[in-house]
This record gives sequence, C-alpha cells and structure tokens, in this order.
Amino acid sequence: MERIIRNFLEIRYLDEMIQAKKPNSKFTVGKVFVNDFQLNKFFYKQIGQSYQWNDRLIWNDEKWINYVSNPNVLTFFLKDNKNKAGFFELIYHKDKREMEIAYFGLLRDYVAKKLGGYMLTEAIKISFSYNVKRVWVHTCSLDHKNALKNYLARGMKIYNTETTNAKSA
Repeated sequence: MERIIRNFLEIRYLDEMIQAKKPNSKFTVGKVFVNDFQLNKFFYKQIGQSYQWNDRLIWNDEKWINYVSNPNVLTFFLKDNKNKAGFFELIYHKDKREMEIAYFGLLRDYVAKKLGGYMLTEAIKISFSYNVKRVWVHTCSLDHKNALKNYLARGMKIYNTETTNAKSA
C-alpha cells in the first residue's frame, strides 16, 4: 500500500500573500463566464492524468453540467496568448465566507515554467475579492512535486495533515 500525505492549507488575509511575478505579458488569467462543462472536463482529465485525479472520471455529461452550473463554482483559466495553459476551480462557501481552491493545475506543456506561482497568486487575489474570511486548499503527495512548496511560498499555512493508505495501481 502506498502512503499518501494530505496537507490542508489556508490563508486568512490578502496582505499575508506573497505574490509571484507575472512571467510576461502574454499570460493572462480569465474567468469562464459561460458554463462550459467540456472545458472543466478537459482540464480535469488532461492535468489530472498525471496526479491520479480520478473521482470525476465516472461523471456523465449531466453531472458535469450540474456541477459547472452551480453559481458557487467559479472556473478560471490561464492563457498563453490564445492557448489555454492551465485552470483553477474555486468553490465559494458563502455560508462560511470561505473560498476553496478545489482544482488547480497546468497542462503538461506549461509545467516547470514558473507559471504555478503566478496562477496561484491570481487565484488567491480573486478569492479575496469575494470578501471571504479565508482561502483554503488541500494538496497531497500524489500532486506535482512543487505543489506544496508553491502554496507555502504564497503565504498559505498548513492547518491540518492526514496520512492515508491507497492501493497501489
């Protein structure tokens, strides 16, 4: 059995965030205004195949449509000029005044190009624009080797850690 370590991180104030610089002007972060489940599904599958994201692989189109149609699910993407490079999904927990970074990642061609820090900076700034008390995320040892470092480098703090065992694939 493989041991998986999951870290839960949070940031409570925007002024605690340590910004990463924008790599250059050709990269922009934009909000998906039209609910396009195919976009979320594409990013989930393409990025997730490297990190064992598999809970949504069984979803049918109706489940995807219902998910992205939820007004508390916000999808953003990173563009390299006109090409999509990565995405993040935020879930607004209005009752708790919290924003969860539910999914976050770059397409394979954009990994290791110093883009994760910039995209996370934007995700945190956008999250706080919703007047939340905190922004949180969880990452695990199956995620990209720099995921935890990126969250910590942006000023997020670990508030919980759990260890589980997973069946080896």
